Amino acid sequence: MKYRSDQNIFLPLKVMLFHSFLLFLDPVCEDDVFGTGNLGQMAVGSCERDEVGERKGVCQEDGSWREVENNCILGPVQELLLVRFTLCNSILYILHGLMSPFLSMQDILLTAGVLTTDGARASWESLNNGTRNASQTGRSSTFLQSLETITGLIIGVSLAIDTPSILLNKTTFTDSFNASFNSSVTIVISEPGEGEKNITVMTFASMDNVLPARDEANSSRFDINGRVVLVQTSIGNSPINNISFTFNLNNTSLVDPQCVFWNFSLFDDRGGWDNEGCMPVEIKNGSVTCNCNHLTSFSILMSPFVNCEVCSLITFIGVGISMASLVICLIIEAVIWRKIRRNTTSYLRHVSIVNIAVSLLIADIWFIIGASISEAPGDNRDACSAATFFIHFFYLAMFFWMLASALLLLYRTVSVFDGGLSKRSMLAIGFSVGYGGPIIIAVITIAATAPSERYTQGIFCWLNFTESLAIIAFVLPALTIVLFHLIILIVVLFKMLRRRAVTDSAQAGQRNVLLVIARTLAVLTPLFGLTWGLGIGTLADPENQGIHIAFSFFNSLQGFFILVFGLLLDKKVFKTQYSYLYLIFSFAFFPIIAKCALQHVQVIH
Repeated sequence: MKYRSDQNIFLPLKVMLFHSFLLFLDPVCEDDVFGTGNLGQMAVGSCERDEVGERKGVCQEDGSWREVENNCILGPVQELLLVRFTLCNSILYILHGLMSPFLSMQDILLTAGVLTTDGARASWESLNNGTRNASQTGRSSTFLQSLETITGLIIGVSLAIDTPSILLNKTTFTDSFNASFNSSVTIVISEPGEGEKNITVMTFASMDNVLPARDEANSSRFDINGRVVLVQTSIGNSPINNISFTFNLNNTSLVDPQCVFWNFSLFDDRGGWDNEGCMPVEIKNGSVTCNCNHLTSFSILMSPFVNCEVCSLITFIGVGISMASLVICLIIEAVIWRKIRRNTTSYLRHVSIVNIAVSLLIADIWFIIGASISEAPGDNRDACSAATFFIHFFYLAMFFWMLASALLLLYRTVSVFDGGLSKRSMLAIGFSVGYGGPIIIAVITIAATAPSERYTQGIFCWLNFTESLAIIAFVLPALTIVLFHLIILIVVLFKMLRRRAVTDSAQAGQRNVLLVIARTLAVLTPLFGLTWGLGIGTLADPENQGIHIAFSFFNSLQGFFILVFGLLLDKKVFKTQYSYLYLIFSFAFFPIIAKCALQHVQVIH
């Protein structure tokens, strides 16, 4: 009984200690913004200096707070937006005679200009990002609309106000209108219609700091590459259905000009750039001329990417050939699998070939899915991020399995007469290298860039290379592996030349397998190195269409190269009893190669 009494006394203490232990296991998040919290807990944090509002964050398993909503806004912007309707009424009252309209509008433009400077860019980008609610993400659109409303209230006066960031001109014309503003935008109205017209033009030097560059497809692959210009006529004037703008380009290296206007109704009234009713008519001497059939706020969007229709055609035809080649490769491997299991080195080589083919095939499938997502309308950022992750992972897996094959070649060359690791151990190393490295790199890349929406490249479902440089997480490992292959090939060739005299048949077979691996790597390494060297060239010189075409050609046919140099030129494959079935596959898909292969078999026999 005494034991039971002690047990009853200590049982609550044990329960308390157990709960304390569980509490200790729960990760605790702590920082200066959201304070301290447990896993899954939501907290409200303060904004940055000079901002008002609040931020919300959730505690993650790694002990850090992840921001899920940001409603902070620059103080002056908040004040301007809160009082915009009162401000408009006040301006109307002022402009009717109590104060000088020139001085009143100058003060307004100076204040608005401050909110468009480079110093306010970060605040506007924060307002426009995807972690905010709809009312917050539409603030930049509301800001522009407020300025349109204010200028529309100017009645019966002519104005010409020039401030550091905004130029305002209000004038009257009858026959035609032709004027240049700050030598950056020229506006021509050749057929204004009947009667006298009042026209207001407001040119913004840095409105690109305020308005996001998203178009009607919700793509951010474009940049605002000219001044934003607001054009409107007074109430009661007949509409203007033909107006011409000539924009001087900020960056002449950009391509694919789009003449656009700001559509306030897009994306649930958040606003975006729309090209309806506007088209480019001339591009020359660092300028683009646009014709539009309506009035509002206009600008020019241009892309850093070459719009290469030939590249797209080559890519999709090549990817189709590549996928067919990889399917044939896997069928052949399935047919000859029993024969190649007898030799450990040959078996491990074919395991590498199978995994290289599977990785590239899945990457090509995700490439097609990603292209479909890019073409689909609406906000597909999450789907695009998922496609990018799998494309990144499986392309890396292809390169890392090539690395595993190179390591196998190096190991078996060094230890060809000395025994060594078991088949199971080498398989474990191969899979660890082949898939372990890629998953680590792919996860770190998406974790580091996706929260700030800098993971994908706008409309393209591929790694970002303009903001976050996430593309380095693919290019650097790939080219490092190519360089490592070249070093291994030099070492292997040196070792083999020193071991020419081989009398044992088993060692001779081993040597032949190693020669096949070395030959495969010697061909594929330069090809893949050239391919991604051209890929870097497309980033360094985006206007060079020749580099884009060459990259599209080599990149899309990687599966074909693996089939030809990984299997078709392997004598061991032809010596199996299934060689004729193999030739049937070849004749069905690649008659020319099959003819050469048949001659190759005849020479062997």
